[in-house]
Amino acid sequence: MKPKILFTTPQNLHHPPFSGPTLRIENSIKALARIADVILYVRLPTDAIGSDAAIDFYRSFCREVIFAPSVMPAHALFRFARRAGNSVSGRISRRPLFGVGGFAEVLDFRHLAQIIHHHQPDVIWLGYGNISYPLLRYLKKQVDTPTVVDTDSVWSRFVLRELPYAKSEADRRRIQTEGQAKEFEEAWATPLADVTTAVSAVDAEYFRSLARQPDQVQIFANVIDPDSYAVLPPPDALIKRPAVYLAGTFWPGSPMEDAARWTIGQIMPAVWARKPEIRLYIIGAGSDEVLKDISHPQITITGRVHSVLPYLCHVDASLVPLRFESGTRFKILEAGVCGVPVISTHMGAEGLGVTHGRDILIADDEEAFASAICDLIDHPERSSEMGRALKALVLSDYSIETLAQQGQIILDHLMSKKP
Repeated sequence: MKPKILFTTPQNLHHPPFSGPTLRIENSIKALARIADVILYVRLPTDAIGSDAAIDFYRSFCREVIFAPSVMPAHALFRFARRAGNSVSGRISRRPLFGVGGFAEVLDFRHLAQIIHHHQPDVIWLGYGNISYPLLRYLKKQVDTPTVVDTDSVWSRFVLRELPYAKSEADRRRIQTEGQAKEFEEAWATPLADVTTAVSAVDAEYFRSLARQPDQVQIFANVIDPDSYAVLPPPDALIKRPAVYLAGTFWPGSPMEDAARWTIGQIMPAVWARKPEIRLYIIGAGSDEVLKDISHPQITITGRVHSVLPYLCHVDASLVPLRFESGTRFKILEAGVCGVPVISTHMGAEGLGVTHGRDILIADDEEAFASAICDLIDHPERSSEMGRALKALVLSDYSIETLAQQGQIILDHLMSKKP
């Protein structure tokens, strides 16, 4: 009989996925459903998940889907007030007004503990674990069930790596304060969780430095479901080649805003000096708002799109010019499964088993990055060969099957420790 996993996440449950975090949650559920009976505890309203069709999609993988009290219709007015308050607060202070510890969260935490007592899962799996630490602490006081905190990055690094790019002393102080707060959380939560997952050996090394035992940290990678890319769509009507592509999730001061502005301001001028016909497509949630000051005849900024594939599959290269981040990049894996060559900084490719010159090009300054773009467009055979090599790597090492195997290792580890 399969073990039983209760899976919950505070954010990024959405079908179809539209970002790296939503891809991670969806692919985690798909992988775990291969090796366990999954009970999905939903803490987001249906309209935030996608639609009733999205719920049907998750039901196709899960033994049961249970909704938290705060997302039931009776709490619709509260949810509206919370979203409105968080929206205003986020613009003013970059922090939500209503967070963990509010009425809805307390209600959901208590209800979740009751569900656990009733269903008796073998494992509790906290998706998007970097912001699930308060729930971890609550559950450890209420139940004895082994708990996995599933991280997609080292969040403190994600924050603190922005320091060299701080725009002011106040910005620097904010980054330090937020980064140190996450370091404090990681320091007490990693020993408390039965398992903390890491997406790469790089992240695992950090978490193991905090854990009581090395085996408290296990790899659960970012992966791609090849079936989702089996039928590639025709190009979007906006696509004109030669073209390069930059995709991600944008908010003010985000790694993607920095990457896009570095690309627009320093990389592409060097490209256009040699090849003025090359177009740049910038795709992703928030891109149109964050970059609304950009106006250039060779740049198209779309904002959030239903699918990146009509763009990604029909460009000459995918760019990953990240200068601060943590975790591993879905944008590289997606390009790989589509056979599209990638140019990245070392930071952008961190944690992935890629090799410069074979399945990716690595460039850390604007001149090298611009030269790499021009080189791929000038040599289409080399570009195709690199795209094929990256696709082979992704299919071999970063597929749903790989993630299911890693999940099985985690379950076997936890089951072996049961009395």
